[in-house]
Parts: sequence; C-alpha cells; structure tokens
Amino acid sequence: MTDQDPSYQALWRTIADLKSEDEAARFLLDLCTPSELASMAERWRIAKLLDAGELSYRQIAREIGASTTTVARVARFLRDEPHRGYRMMLDRPS
Repeated sequence: MTDQDPSYQALWRTIADLKSEDEAARFLLDLCTPSELASMAERWRIAKLLDAGELSYRQIAREIGASTTTVARVARFLRDEPHRGYRMMLDRPS
C-alpha cells in the first residue's frame, strides 16, 4: 500500500471529516490499539521537543523513554521528508 491507495485516501477523508477533539478521540480509540495510540502520542511529543530545540536527541529519548532511533526518525520527518505534516501542525495556532 502507498499513501495514494484508495484505502488510505478513504481514511484521510474520514479523519478530515472529524469535527472536534471529542470526535477525534472517539474515532482513534476505536481505530487504534492502545499501543498504536501511545506510539503516536510519543512521536508527537518528540516532534514538539525537537521543535523547541532545547534538548539533544539523547535527552529527549531519556525524558520520554523513547529510543534514540525513534527520536532520529521523527527528526528526519520533521526536517527532511516532503510530507511536512509535523511542521504544518507545529506551526498551526493552538
């Protein structure tokens, strides 16, 4: 599967249709396992810490309890990958 697969596109549309934090929580709690949600929350927290620029990869890994490999992967997506999803959401006003 690629991100252009119709199954992925149907998921993107469904997520885009969510109207509130409550709806997002309800949908993701049904869709994802607790482990998958924990991994996504961990990566999002890493992205925010990397963006703040105050801690090294090792410090972030230690603070969160993540591997340095995970921190490096998030950093690569934040910095190099074309999707720019982390950047888009980090730059969006809360």
